[in-house]
Amino acid sequence: MIYRAILAIRHLLYDKGAKKSERSPMPSICIGNITVGGTGKTPHTEMVLRTLQRSEDWAFSNVAMLSRGYRRKTKGYQVVPMDASARAFGDEPSQIARKFPGVTVAVDKDRIEGCRNLSSFADIVVLDDAFQYRRLRADVNIVLVDYHRPIHKDSLLPFGKLRDLPSRLKDADIIIVTKCPSYLDEWERGKWASQLGMDGYGASSCKGVCRRNGKRQTLLFTTIGYCPMEPVFEDADSRYMYSSRLLMMTGIASDKLLAGYLSDTYKIVRQFSFPDHHKFTACNLRTVSAAAKQVPTACIATTEKDASRIRDVKKIPGNVRERLFQVPIEVRFLTEAEEEIFETTLSSLLKESRSGL
Repeated sequence: MIYRAILAIRHLLYDKGAKKSERSPMPSICIGNITVGGTGKTPHTEMVLRTLQRSEDWAFSNVAMLSRGYRRKTKGYQVVPMDASARAFGDEPSQIARKFPGVTVAVDKDRIEGCRNLSSFADIVVLDDAFQYRRLRADVNIVLVDYHRPIHKDSLLPFGKLRDLPSRLKDADIIIVTKCPSYLDEWERGKWASQLGMDGYGASSCKGVCRRNGKRQTLLFTTIGYCPMEPVFEDADSRYMYSSRLLMMTGIASDKLLAGYLSDTYKIVRQFSFPDHHKFTACNLRTVSAAAKQVPTACIATTEKDASRIRDVKKIPGNVRERLFQVPIEVRFLTEAEEEIFETTLSSLLKESRSGL
């Protein structure tokens, strides 16, 4: 009750203007959630970046991504190089900098100052996990909700996973239900809209359009698509990918979906699950190395985000380096129509924001 009261008072002060918020100097897209971890912010950030890079309006623009850089060692505003270490800049920024060389990736705890620094050369900025950063008022708010953890069945911290009030969904322009099964019928989609407090789902020819107290919102659904495994280190032996056995090492909020995907192809003989954003140590990797020695033909699988942190470990056993592979993921809309709705909606909102700057 105390935490709920603090959140309610804080948001009321911002909503009424008692606390000031300001816009970024250039159009901004915020990707966030109201749940602690596990909704898929990083792959959805990548999806937004890919959408901008292929759009007619932004394909030839300077696109930037700004993150706080969770648990990084550096301070203040920093531009993240392509070969950045997760320890210095955070695992998500280092991963995105490596995958998107055409995007300027930066970190700054002060998002307003970070946007000001980027505005000298960037035309648009994507804000990672900034929905609770009320000092900065994003032009487009994309809020993610985990299909497997509906917010109406969850509780605020410390008894649940909610970091913010469910009523904050009113500030979202686009709500995406993530980690869905590959197919949802119209009844379940409508049920989700109702549970999220949205009216009129499916009543329009554009079926993602809903209303909340008169405000137009878009509700969409995505699923996770796994890509072929890739070696983490250049000296990895690709023959291990064709083994029938596998060791799995992760430090993410939930690895159940990844384990289910890998178990279709491999027999998972050992699973090492560490806390989210775990800082891997040489001791951790020696433990995995010892397990790998017991299964000489097994490969070792991890996530892209974990691979960013594993690279920072100074002494990595040779049998881990040669067997370690990452499993890239991409988020995909359940239908092509939803992808088109997303791109059209995002383009329309950005045009409105650009005309208002």
